[in-house]
Amino acid sequence: MKTRVTRLSASSPDDISTLAQAISNGQIDPTRVIAVLGKTEGNGCVNDFTRAFATSTLRRFFAQQLTLSEAKVEERIAFVMSGGTEGGLSPHWLVFEVDSSDENADYSLPGLAAGVAFTRDFKPEEIGRLEQVMETRDAVRRAMASAGIQREDDVHFVQIKCPLLTASRISEAASRGHTTACHDTYESMGYSRGASALGVAVALGDLTAEQLSNEKICSDWSLYSTRASTSAGIELLRNEVLVLGNAAGWDPAYRIGHAVMEDALDTAAIDRALASMPGGAQLTITPDNMTGLLVKAEPSASGEIRGNRHVMSDDSDINGSRHARSLVGGVLAGRLGDTRLFVSGGAEHQGPNGGGPLALILRP
Repeated sequence: MKTRVTRLSASSPDDISTLAQAISNGQIDPTRVIAVLGKTEGNGCVNDFTRAFATSTLRRFFAQQLTLSEAKVEERIAFVMSGGTEGGLSPHWLVFEVDSSDENADYSLPGLAAGVAFTRDFKPEEIGRLEQVMETRDAVRRAMASAGIQREDDVHFVQIKCPLLTASRISEAASRGHTTACHDTYESMGYSRGASALGVAVALGDLTAEQLSNEKICSDWSLYSTRASTSAGIELLRNEVLVLGNAAGWDPAYRIGHAVMEDALDTAAIDRALASMPGGAQLTITPDNMTGLLVKAEPSASGEIRGNRHVMSDDSDINGSRHARSLVGGVLAGRLGDTRLFVSGGAEHQGPNGGGPLALILRP
């Protein structure tokens, strides 16, 4: 088995020209695509319709490529769009393929394994609550099984797209006599991200279900996952889950490692992620072998970074998560010399306060 990862630049949320070219020249086989991650240049907030625009464009494109209905495409490909490319971050696509016909690979080391799974659609009153946690837990385990990853420790990153609440969704729940986790639509993004991240933590054994309650979601920040990255959007009602790890029987031409940024300046997390992947001690990062970097960003609640005050959470014009994406994106781009980084804001229950999980994918 082999996971292939291709990173492609995008000039707009509906720019699939690089993807079409990659398919035309044989670089990507659309029948093998299991997931597309995208960084789009919207605001990353509730009304960021660049995510839905990109998703609908990609879904329609693959329906044409595969001669399937768009509904069938949704059953086989996870589309995870993350809005917000503040600062110098570059809009781009990350295309994941799984090839089961690669029989001549060298399997002396574990290689990048990938699997996807989907939850059912959530009712508005379930978003940000234990129902979402447990459904996500089960979906992560299904994705692990589809990737052939047997050990929880072999999972290095779980990327999730999750829903949010809108005024109409809140009203619909109320019409049936139900209350939602919150009544602020922007705040609901955090609840959905947080519940999804806690589902990952339970699935991978970092937490137990008994440690959780509805009251602890987006409240008890001592509970978090070190391998979850969740992004909320208006364009769906279910969770779409991509599990990435290293496993025997997968071609080590691609490998993944992970670490946790302890704060927004922790560039050494890249070195720790490199060291965590198979053969990492013998590897270096170059512009040619770095296939992708995925990371969460969040302003520290203390209002400080290494003892110095920041004002990311005090800006009434620009949300703090947008500041955090820009800061972390710039710090890591300066280290790597590359701005096509999948930096996602909003790290509720994803890593420690002010930090977040980071994953590095290389093609040595």
